[in-house]
Amino acid sequence: MLEIVVASNNSGKIREVKEILKEYKIISLSDLGINIEVEENEETFEENAVKKAEEISKKLGGKLCLADDSGIEIEYLQGFPGVQTKRWYKGTEKERNAEILKKLENVPKEQRKVKFVAAVSLSDGEKTICKKASIDGYIAKSPRGENGFGFDEIFELANGRTLAELSFEEKNQISSRKKAIEKISNDVKNFTKQE
Repeated sequence: MLEIVVASNNSGKIREVKEILKEYKIISLSDLGINIEVEENEETFEENAVKKAEEISKKLGGKLCLADDSGIEIEYLQGFPGVQTKRWYKGTEKERNAEILKKLENVPKEQRKVKFVAAVSLSDGEKTICKKASIDGYIAKSPRGENGFGFDEIFELANGRTLAELSFEEKNQISSRKKAIEKISNDVKNFTKQE
């Protein structure tokens, strides 16, 4: 069975990947007992995802590595925080979400449009592919829901529910990461170089 190392120790993310790439053996960096930090300092989500996948694959001797970079782009804030999503605020996820809600205080719903963007890259250290996908919504007026991570509690869909109010299965049907991984899944078979 083809092994794919996921460049993450986020259990929600790993679970998502396992659900989508069922026919492959998905392992995390912690499964391998290693922690490789790659500085995400590129200009786009795609460039960060590619950099992470390639660097980690090379450090693991050409093992197939899947990495992603994702974030939100808020229309009212000219696309902020965008590629800086994980880095612009140093506190917890909940504190960061509260900070975003503060920036949008008294802004009406129609001006609270947000795009959740995910770029997913797969590399064997030599050959690399990258796909991007997104979903649209609104920044909620306040955090709601217990099921997600990251921005899920403030990302409201057109139907009025936040991503954190969806079940894992419901979220997995629409997530931007899922869409990007599905786009990549068609190309996994082109990677045959395994140890």
